[in-house]
Amino acid sequence: MIRVVLLGAGNVATHFYSAFYKEKTVEIIQCYNRKNIKLHPDQKEDLIITDLSDLKEADVYILAIHDDAIKEIANLLPFRNKFVVHTSGSVPIDVLGTNNRTGVLYPLQTFTKDTYVDFSTVPFCLEAENSNDLQTLKTLASSLSKKIFEISSAQRGILHVAAVFVNNFVNHMFAIGNDICKEHQVPFEILHPLILETAQKVSLTDPDSIQTGPAVRNDTKTIERHLNILKEKSQKNIYQLLTTAIQDKHGKKL
Repeated sequence: MIRVVLLGAGNVATHFYSAFYKEKTVEIIQCYNRKNIKLHPDQKEDLIITDLSDLKEADVYILAIHDDAIKEIANLLPFRNKFVVHTSGSVPIDVLGTNNRTGVLYPLQTFTKDTYVDFSTVPFCLEAENSNDLQTLKTLASSLSKKIFEISSAQRGILHVAAVFVNNFVNHMFAIGNDICKEHQVPFEILHPLILETAQKVSLTDPDSIQTGPAVRNDTKTIERHLNILKEKSQKNIYQLLTTAIQDKHGKKL
């Protein structure tokens, strides 16, 4: 049984609590957050603390908190030589300081508080200073997923940049597409099969090999028609920027 203290009350902390709550090999013995927020309807209120000095003895302390707060909270922990990890994709392991043994338990997935996450499909990127702590992380992550990777801070930072492109930026493209549909009274749901097909394809093959559209075809008349349809300057700029980027990569110019 791995005894866990979970620090944080955001999306990642909430999903971690719900996932570990069901596991027989993991026991969440305590949760910390400054506002005394419950992470689960069945969570016992006496196991939620708002003062770091009340932290219990545990095998691992998981800082599932905002990136900018990791260093601050790590420095405020009232003990030494305990195993402390964070869950960030972009923050290096050394931000946790030298007072404790440190590690990273990074689930590479997007989290929304009220949307269910199937952790069995989520890749976990692990890092630790020593082999014993790394094994603890492997055991902990393996209770949720079979997709376990040993990833250094440098590699994790690179993965996080890539993740911003394939998730955050792509979602913004979805939002623009939705705005365009709304503006012209066209149901956005008509595009749902196209979105799903594209995601399915990139999971099976090299994205470069399946690039389609007017940019890669150098279809200047279609590109001009599209730009005339777009009324917002930001949408025009993004369309032109992406068109140029695709053509630069595939060797065609406007």
